[in-house]
Amino acid sequence: MKTFNLPVEFLRENRIVPSEDGKVFITKKTPFYAVEDIRFITGKTPEIVIISDEEFNERLEEYISNINNSLEGENEVNESFLEDILVGSDTPVIQMLNSLFLKAVRSNASDIHFEPFSDRVVVRFRLDGVLHEISTIPLNAYSQVVSRIKIISKLNVAEKRLPQDGRIKIKIGEKKLDMRVSTLPTVFGERVVIRLLDRSDQLLTLEELGFESDDLRKYERIIRKPHGLVLVTGPTGSGKSTTLYASLLKLKTPRKNIITIEDPVEYQIDGISQIQVNPKIDLTFANGLRSILRQDPDIVMVGEIRDIETAEIAVHASMTGHLVLSTLHTNDAPSAVARLVDMGVEPFLVASSLEGVVAQRLVRKICEVCKTEYEPKEEEIQEINRNIGKELNIEKLYRGKGCENCLGTGFKGRVALYEIMEIDEDMRTVISKQPESMSVRENALKKGMRTLIQDGILKAVKGITTVEEVLQVTQV
Repeated sequence: MKTFNLPVEFLRENRIVPSEDGKVFITKKTPFYAVEDIRFITGKTPEIVIISDEEFNERLEEYISNINNSLEGENEVNESFLEDILVGSDTPVIQMLNSLFLKAVRSNASDIHFEPFSDRVVVRFRLDGVLHEISTIPLNAYSQVVSRIKIISKLNVAEKRLPQDGRIKIKIGEKKLDMRVSTLPTVFGERVVIRLLDRSDQLLTLEELGFESDDLRKYERIIRKPHGLVLVTGPTGSGKSTTLYASLLKLKTPRKNIITIEDPVEYQIDGISQIQVNPKIDLTFANGLRSILRQDPDIVMVGEIRDIETAEIAVHASMTGHLVLSTLHTNDAPSAVARLVDMGVEPFLVASSLEGVVAQRLVRKICEVCKTEYEPKEEEIQEINRNIGKELNIEKLYRGKGCENCLGTGFKGRVALYEIMEIDEDMRTVISKQPESMSVRENALKKGMRTLIQDGILKAVKGITTVEEVLQVTQV
């Protein structure tokens, strides 16, 4: 029964009701720009009929009733996707947006940025973690672009003064995309960032992430423990969630009860119960974790340890027969110990519960199409040796020249660098007595821990990435 795909909140706030025969009913209080939005959305000029407030209320109630009736019997109302954008549209703005979405997906972009300035609007894609300018939009057309994005992500079109967050679900051929939309008012207009999640992509396995063979064996040994706390650390966008998902895929069996609490749930894994954090109803990490522990879990994954309450519950859960996987924001693996202690967890509890910490970063991979080898200069070799603390005999390194396949960047795709700290009895003693990062780090290095920069240089020598990329990502 819905003539236009418009949120009821938008209709009620702007005093608009569409009808089945293409007419649009408005009142004297309807703002003129709202009618323009209708014209923009439909690509047509509807017949406008002015009605009284009383008649508007009646028609709106009837419209809402028709929507509810049409939704009865649908099993996945919240999972409904917009029509396939490859089908196209008559409206120039919709065509332009669809074209941008298509280009972003084909180039494997993770984000689309719309950035308004005084004379133009710049569109940039984040490719392999780096922003690249793709095109510009004329200022006089940008308001229509923002309106279209707000409509399909069910945001308030009329609200231009406050930040808003929404979601879009679209199809491109057989691909199903989840897009998280964020708007932010700036001096020159609303800035929009769209995060792309390809729901049809297969989750990566541990073997595909970039672990060296000895590190992979060490990490699998850690997560196979029957109980304890395992932490994955690193800054935002370093691939921590991907590592946790790959870990759950490795651990998943019909004999294990695995429950996660995440913010947000980025990928759904068959056979695992996943919970979405919802602060509006007080479903926080801490409250959700308490409830999960009453569900007789074997393995629990907590999206992030953000506060002392969550940290203490996770630690106690790991000491009472549960394997707990989670993330922290620290620069390296040893710093995770100090971070937990700084949050308020007693050092002896950290020492008793912690089984392992993995720090990670993402570096860009050299494009296989234009990869070339070169002889490194003496200064470059000295820089490498200085950073890893030992002398290496390096005769050749690799880089990408830039081609169509990598859009001239010389890089295509990303791989993770890892630093794995396994906790043994000796390390537990150090953590209990001297939990500061330096002491923990010294002990870990004595035990043979490969640092992030050492792992990166190893990958650079193998021709997977470049030395410059490794140094840029790992030096803090």
